[in-house]
Amino acid sequence: MLNQIKLAAKESRETLLGDFIGAAALMVTLVGGLYLPGLL
Repeated sequence: MLNQIKLAAKESRETLLGDFIGAAALMVTLVGGLYLPGLL
């Protein structure tokens, strides 16, 4: 099973990178949305 996960990660490296960037952007938006009302 671990070999299957490693193989999937190697084959879809670009997709994983895009997913990671998207998740990071969502986290930045969430944190910004939570702190913005306190700053105004």
